[in-house]
Amino acid sequence: MKKLISYLSVGILLFSSCQKTQNDTSKVKEEKLPNVVIFLADDAGYADFGFQGSKNIPTPNLDNLASGGVVFTDAHTTCSVCSPSRAGLLTGRYQHRFGHENNFLHGKYGMDTTEVTMADVLKTKGYNTAIFGKWHLGTQDYFHPNSRGFDEFYGFLGGHRGYFFNPDKYDGADKTSTQINHNGKHEAFEGYLTDVLADRAIDFIQDSKKSEKPFLALLSFNAVHTPLQAKEEDLEKFKDHPRQKVAAMTYSLDEAIGNVMETLRKEGLEENTLVFFFSDNGGTGNGDNSPLKSNKGYEFEGGHRVPYLMYWKGQVKGGVTYDGLTSTLDVMPTILKAAGIDKTPKQLDGVDLLPFVNGAQEGMPHDELYWRIGDWKAARYKNYKLVKAEQVGHVVYNLDEDISEQKVLNDALPKVENKLLTNLTNWENDVIAPAWPGTAGWTEVKRYAYGDLFENRKPTITSPGQLKKLKVQK
Repeated sequence: MKKLISYLSVGILLFSSCQKTQNDTSKVKEEKLPNVVIFLADDAGYADFGFQGSKNIPTPNLDNLASGGVVFTDAHTTCSVCSPSRAGLLTGRYQHRFGHENNFLHGKYGMDTTEVTMADVLKTKGYNTAIFGKWHLGTQDYFHPNSRGFDEFYGFLGGHRGYFFNPDKYDGADKTSTQINHNGKHEAFEGYLTDVLADRAIDFIQDSKKSEKPFLALLSFNAVHTPLQAKEEDLEKFKDHPRQKVAAMTYSLDEAIGNVMETLRKEGLEENTLVFFFSDNGGTGNGDNSPLKSNKGYEFEGGHRVPYLMYWKGQVKGGVTYDGLTSTLDVMPTILKAAGIDKTPKQLDGVDLLPFVNGAQEGMPHDELYWRIGDWKAARYKNYKLVKAEQVGHVVYNLDEDISEQKVLNDALPKVENKLLTNLTNWENDVIAPAWPGTAGWTEVKRYAYGDLFENRKPTITSPGQLKKLKVQK
């Protein structure tokens, strides 16, 4: 019954706009609605791309997008882990508003079916919508991308899988979360998955052009998430690299993005396509996160500050570096505004970025941003940041002067400290509790780690296994 009510709720929210879909579709040619391509990397290191300063991993295609578009230097995801970050991206709302605060491993969990995705809304304007790659927002039919506004889905429903077809591990008939799923059906594939996803997206783009309809293509790559696997020819290119597999995987990711962009050019679609690139959260220990502190799963900058660029030839000035506080919450409202959509069924937490990067609007997209995974929290107010760990403590930093979060300013700035704590409390009162628990075994590990990180020490305990060994030794 709850599932039925959820479907009815979304239907009611979208009913009035959906009535107009047929008329809107007939006007597509006249309106020249922009296409949208989102390139989403997984667990990418902050400094592992040329446009982010990498000297030993060439990424010429992303560098070209960066030089022709806008690079956001103070850009953040809504969470430092995968699934909640994706929920915030697709809804344009803090995922904490609907309880999607933690990652999950079990099929009964997923993104609240009363939430409206960017694909849901774009379809009311006649868009073809597709997602290729990682979903990680639920494996049940009512959580499936085809039930969340996407006409086309080719990818996997879980949080990670290998890059090559493997019927004994990821691609068995019973591997619902890792097998390749094409619109609800299990499919085999040949080749390297990063390439396969790009090829499928290219087919979709070409088909959309033939249909003369605008499109949304979300390429949700699993690169460079573990397991670390790359093509032999790419491994050979980086045989002397200290992080050979990550370098090869990143190179292949860039190559796949280049193939999609080349298709847009050949099809005459580049100037009418708004493009985004970013990672879903901070890099892991496999990535180069310099100069940021910590990595994925933590509320320091290394957990949620990500490479982030926007490209729209002829509409967005190229070669721009934008320093204003920005979020992946802003992707959906930017896209919808570009598509001429001013109203949404639910209020969004993001803003349209185009007026800020084009100089039409002063100030920053955000003065405040917030993060929370259970007891681990953070708040921004302009250049100041609070990181708080329940039962451990909290610290205040000035990121303009200390992006690496090394100098604690609690004593020096008591008024700023109080404001950040008050802002965080007020925000927490405005959202809801997590709809499901976090991954078992990590709470005590995180307390040890935050205690070390607050003192600028390398964490001594980083996994439940290490904690168990420590307790045995004692």
